[in-house]
Amino acid sequence: MTAPRTVLLTGAAGGLGTLMRALLPPYGYRLRLFDQRPIDDAPDAITADLADTDALRDAVRGVDAVIHLAGISLEAPFEKILRANIEGTHHLYEAAREEGVRRVVLASSNHAVGFTPRPADGSAAIPVGTPRRPDTFYGLSKGFGEDLASLYWDLHGIETVSLRIGSCFPEPTTVRMLSIWLSPADCARLLHASLTAEHVGHTVAYASSANTRLWWDLSSARALGYAPQDDSEPYAAALLAAQGALDPDNPEHTHIGGAFCTDPPLWPY
Repeated sequence: MTAPRTVLLTGAAGGLGTLMRALLPPYGYRLRLFDQRPIDDAPDAITADLADTDALRDAVRGVDAVIHLAGISLEAPFEKILRANIEGTHHLYEAAREEGVRRVVLASSNHAVGFTPRPADGSAAIPVGTPRRPDTFYGLSKGFGEDLASLYWDLHGIETVSLRIGSCFPEPTTVRMLSIWLSPADCARLLHASLTAEHVGHTVAYASSANTRLWWDLSSARALGYAPQDDSEPYAAALLAAQGALDPDNPEHTHIGGAFCTDPPLWPY
């Protein structure tokens, strides 16, 4: 697929969206920004909610692809998750269908499989086809997004790469994160691969860097052309010294979803 020129980036004011606003343009993309919060340094950004279907359709009109990051990224009451992550994602796909957009990159999450036991040291990586085991309403909504993407591929021919993102921060901050860290630079590499790969249909891929302690299988991401360059291991010694190793008797440490399985962080808004 020829690299799209104009890409709609939803959730552009969020943490990941802010990082990608700087890292994606060097790949040749012109970003159209969408968020419910104003973006001070982007006066042309579209400020609207995903529930505003007219604004969303205007935002989608004329773009070559969509990177959909918008929504609630922590746990919240089901009613809020329903509105933002489930109904909002449906509105996004309807707008794409109505405007003839044929490629979406969807921010899924490791929390769609959060109750999957983490691998024992040295065991096989978790495959992308492992049964979904959401750890929260948030994780449940990400599984819905994957299924919605599959439906819109089969019914309407809209291709999607659903990326089960680990933790994308400038550097890992916990021992758990050593296994699921996605560096911002690798995130941009993976988004570029997801936008430009041929014949993706509906592809689900784990999204992380090439971490020495990696828990899951990156083969479907690599098949898109993703070549991760970063590894969390340089941060390991300091994090292990400060926090200790993961405890096999601590429920927070025994599953992919970490604290989301026991005491999930709550959406503050």
